[in-house]
Amino acid sequence: MPELIHTCYRIADIDRSVDFYRRLGFEELRRMPIRDEATNVFMGLPGDGARLELTYNHGQDEPYDLGTGYNHIAVALEDLDGALAGLAEQGIEPEKPPYTVSEGGSRLCFVRDPDGYRVELIEKLPN
Repeated sequence: MPELIHTCYRIADIDRSVDFYRRLGFEELRRMPIRDEATNVFMGLPGDGARLELTYNHGQDEPYDLGTGYNHIAVALEDLDGALAGLAEQGIEPEKPPYTVSEGGSRLCFVRDPDGYRVELIEKLPN
C-alpha cells in the first residue's frame, strides 16, 4: 500500500526555517549534506517521523518562486492562541484572525513561514 512519507520545501535560511517549525511543535530529526550542493533538514512532529524535508541549496541567492498550484500544509495544534503568540514574538502574524469554517468546527488560520509557504494551523477540538 502506498504511503505519503514527506513534503519538501526549498528554503533560504536553515536556522530561520528550523526555528519557525520548532515553534509549531516540530523537532529537527537530522541534517543530511548532499555533497557540497545542498543540505536537507528533516523535521517531524513528536513520534511521527520525518514528514517535512527542508532543502537549503548552497549558493542560491534569489528567493524561490512559490508558484500558483501549491497551497499549504496543515498542522493540528492543542493551543492555537499559544502558537500564534509565540509566532507573534517573531513578527509573524496570521493572514487573518482565527475562524471556523462551520458551526462547532475547529478554529483555524494561516501563517507564512520565513520563505512564504503557507501553513494552516488547526486547533484540535476537545475530546
